[in-house]
Amino acid sequence: MPMGHTATAQAGSGGLTATEHRLANGLRVVLSEDHLTPVAAVCLWYDVGSRHEVEGRTGLAHLFEHLMFQGSKQVQGNGHFELVQGAGGSLNGTTSFERTNYFETMPAHQLELALWLEADRMGSLLAALDDESMENQRDVVKNERRQRYDNVPYGTAFERLTALAYPEGHPYHHTPIGSMADLDAATLEDARHFFRTYYAPNNAVLSVVGDIDPEQTLAWIEKYFGSIPSHDGKQPPRDGTLPEIIGEQLREVVEEEVPARALMAAYRLPHDGTRECDAADIALTVLGGGESSRLHNRLVRRDRTAVAAGFGLLRLAGAPSLGWLDVKTSAGVEVPDIESAVDDELARFAAEGPTAEEMERAQAQLEREWLDRLGTVAGRADELCRYAVLFGDPQLALTAVQRVLDVTAEEVRAVAQARLRPDNRAVLVYEPTGTAHSEQEEEGADQ
Repeated sequence: MPMGHTATAQAGSGGLTATEHRLANGLRVVLSEDHLTPVAAVCLWYDVGSRHEVEGRTGLAHLFEHLMFQGSKQVQGNGHFELVQGAGGSLNGTTSFERTNYFETMPAHQLELALWLEADRMGSLLAALDDESMENQRDVVKNERRQRYDNVPYGTAFERLTALAYPEGHPYHHTPIGSMADLDAATLEDARHFFRTYYAPNNAVLSVVGDIDPEQTLAWIEKYFGSIPSHDGKQPPRDGTLPEIIGEQLREVVEEEVPARALMAAYRLPHDGTRECDAADIALTVLGGGESSRLHNRLVRRDRTAVAAGFGLLRLAGAPSLGWLDVKTSAGVEVPDIESAVDDELARFAAEGPTAEEMERAQAQLEREWLDRLGTVAGRADELCRYAVLFGDPQLALTAVQRVLDVTAEEVRAVAQARLRPDNRAVLVYEPTGTAHSEQEEEGADQ
């Protein structure tokens, strides 16, 4: 049986506990009992994302996420979906810069099925991976790119801003979706090599949360995952270190058929897992987190120069995090007017910091968001995996709320002063063309 230890409830954990174990092949296992409802969540994080890709083969991590649902040695075709959904469960997978995850939420008595399915594809996917499944999923991913990026208004904003914020050659310069050219260039042997390198038990964390018997759950995990061999060929991701400040304002203007002018910007912020990152999260919540935020009140309610204004945090562990500003203008309003108002609000915030009321509201908002995640078996399983993979300690997930509440107003002001500056951002401006632009101006003339 795998060895492990039982964690006692830590201060600030809300009474939640988790146990940690490791199989002989290197698979890390995290269990958290929760008998409130008869369901169980299985979450498997592989330590591979787009930051691990090399030039000319971008999008491979995301492509492989899709290939993992195309059958394995004992589960043909769409069988993974059919078996989980037929048992009353739900499932999916996602890819990010820093990881690829797969997850199922099942009726508790169907937990063994989910564990067997995940182990079968971890151990035997190559037996089913062929040219037909490769071509099928290549087309699916290319279609996803068209639908989510290339053929929707502002669809390429994330890709463009990421490329601006992280310099050429940086591991985060490209987004997980990958380029059409690289997707076309990927070969079956590329996919096989990718699987052998990254889809090994010693490069993964498995969490199971919910109405479980820990001893029985560990026995199933040992039974199904224990014989899968480890693999030692993985290279560490390229260094994502960058200076704290960009040092200039990077800028790109995009003329497209979009419904309104837009100002978007990415600010370089502290790495995830630091107290400074939590402070930045509070700062962005005060400034742009919802209808009570400063930017919404200034631009949408008071000046009426924008129809939407938001500011959020993309937390990243292997590179500086990014603060994402997104403002859509009202009809007839020019982007420089918006930009001037944004800079005015940021400068005032950097000088004065948040009020006591703003701190209380922002921390309460972030606390609720954290509790929403930890309060569901699927959300908690995901967070336990995240902290295990990115920071080496799943227990940190259970005390994350308290760390946010411990941040002071002065720390929030300090990070805003240091980072929310014009010389520390990449700016993307959308200018409408053609029909969309004409309609916007006509609407402005009627008001």
